[in-house]
Amino acid sequence: MTVHRGRMTVLAAAVAAGALLLSGCTGEGGQSTADLDGTQLLTIPREDMGTFDRNFNPFSNPDFPMTQQAIFESMLIYNPADGSTTPWLATDWEAAPDSMSITYHLREGVEWSDGEPFVADDVVLSFDLQRDVRGGFDYIESVTAVDPLTVQFDFNQPFSPALLDIGQQIIAPAHIWNDVEDPTKFANEEPVGTGPYTEITNFQAQSFDLGKNPNYWQPEKQKIEGIRMLAFAGNDGANLAAANGDVDWAPQFIPNIDEAYVAKDPEHRFFWFPTTGSMISWQFNTTKAPFDDVNVRKALSMAVDREQVTEIGMQGYTHPADCTGLSGSYDSWRDEAVVDSCTWTERDLEEAGRLLDEAGITLGADGKRVLPDGAPFEFEYSVGSTSSDWVSVGNVISQNLAELGVTVTVAAKDWGDVVAGYENGTFDSGIVWSANAPTPYQFYRGVMSTETVKPAGEQTFDNYHRFGNADADALLAQFAATSDDAQQQSIMNDLQALFSDVAPVVPLFPGPEFGAASTLRFTGWPTEDNPYATLGGVRARTAVLILTTLEPVVAD
Repeated sequence: MTVHRGRMTVLAAAVAAGALLLSGCTGEGGQSTADLDGTQLLTIPREDMGTFDRNFNPFSNPDFPMTQQAIFESMLIYNPADGSTTPWLATDWEAAPDSMSITYHLREGVEWSDGEPFVADDVVLSFDLQRDVRGGFDYIESVTAVDPLTVQFDFNQPFSPALLDIGQQIIAPAHIWNDVEDPTKFANEEPVGTGPYTEITNFQAQSFDLGKNPNYWQPEKQKIEGIRMLAFAGNDGANLAAANGDVDWAPQFIPNIDEAYVAKDPEHRFFWFPTTGSMISWQFNTTKAPFDDVNVRKALSMAVDREQVTEIGMQGYTHPADCTGLSGSYDSWRDEAVVDSCTWTERDLEEAGRLLDEAGITLGADGKRVLPDGAPFEFEYSVGSTSSDWVSVGNVISQNLAELGVTVTVAAKDWGDVVAGYENGTFDSGIVWSANAPTPYQFYRGVMSTETVKPAGEQTFDNYHRFGNADADALLAQFAATSDDAQQQSIMNDLQALFSDVAPVVPLFPGPEFGAASTLRFTGWPTEDNPYATLGGVRARTAVLILTTLEPVVAD
């Protein structure tokens, strides 16, 4: 489970003004259609970056705007909105019946933006770098270039989820990266990619432009001239830009979106907030007492009013979670028997108090709870100060827990500091967003597998709460070893029951994919009726599906 870093919220007026000037739009009455000649740039805000540092390293800096969406590509693309898989840099593949290997056949005729051919060695190099720089893919024994257009992955254990897990890793050019001395520090200021928009035509601290890849393998799909990214230190400024019509795509949290955004141009503006496979959870640092006590975690969960959390904190854009931790596209996996038998995601202050009493966390004369050693039971909820929605969620939780006699301080800080605390294990509690994946395997592995646990003080990019369970390991291994649907469902039912029993994290609500857009300057957006991608997926692999579908509006 990883923190979703792209949902930030408060902005200095000077930054907003500067970004609007850079956008070249009217800023007051919205964008004009009079001068649309088809060369207008698709303008997108990035609401979690007050400034841009020119670093397009897809391994050490993967979250930088458009790095993994427009510049670098993957072998295939999984769309959580409809569950489809689109072949991309690979055209087809074969998985071994024993789930011990998989072979991808690469697309012929693909070139890098510098004109060099795309080959299997690029895939091999990319997986070597990914594992060296960020870790992961522990199940891969070897990656072999069988021939220039065939790459084989052999595993050290059966791993049926490998197809999409491997297939969605971005690929970088070996002829560039083989000469990089330290891939963790290489800024890659002039990136070479296979994506549709690779050319840095303008770069400033608060704005940069990407132009067309001159050697793109799908030139007929480069219908838009390019992309302009605008930097905002929070989504207040990004929302102002959206309201004024200064951006075309608004993939951030917008309070009261009907009135604040759509009503200003209902003919062209719309939004679509599907809940896919992501779960927003309240995580506790289980290396710290009393968070290592499952009953304490369940007690804190039972003190939360999830109706208030979703209605007040999330503006009613989603709904409360249950104790399976599954949501959205995972509905077909959910075991209703587990849901019906679980109570710790329902508010029950009396039972929550009883559990804390049993743990020796008792009420003092002042109505505040104290730990067995007499110290007050108080801790922080860490969140980025610019994420107004998640700050609001924290405020609701803090108020709810106060009724239990527990003091929770909403520690709203810079997201960099928050994430550093998560990664190094110094935090008390915080909020995290799980990644979308085709099955719940990745979710449960990320929250319960001992293989993902690192000691406090050692950096990790997953399982920040540092919880592992041997029974979960066994079930996950069984799931990975079979491709039989019925067996996988049975194993997943056992994983849900285990999750409900051990409560590694506290699920709050399914994560809506925030996405709003305007058809004033570009058409062809994904919608609920045409979910070929997620509209909120400007940071996801599916963004390239949008970039290669949109068409510019041309004035009559």
